Amino acid sequence: MKTILRSQDLNCPSCVAKIEKALKTIDGVADAKVFFNTGRIEVEHDPEKAPTSQLVTTVGSVGYQAKVAAF
Repeated sequence: MKTILRSQDLNCPSCVAKIEKALKTIDGVADAKVFFNTGRIEVEHDPEKAPTSQLVTTVGSVGYQAKVAAF
């Protein structure tokens, strides 16, 4: 499953690496990509092992707010 998160807190390119690294340590996350210019965070994950709430919490744990993108 792919989940799209948004963050308005990204203020430096090192934020990207910090968030990607944190998300990729979660069991059930296959890949995570952060797009600095847009604040978009794409996460490929197994929702049974890594629910969306855990993704948001993990981004928060490294100092950034994230919300599930509305479509």
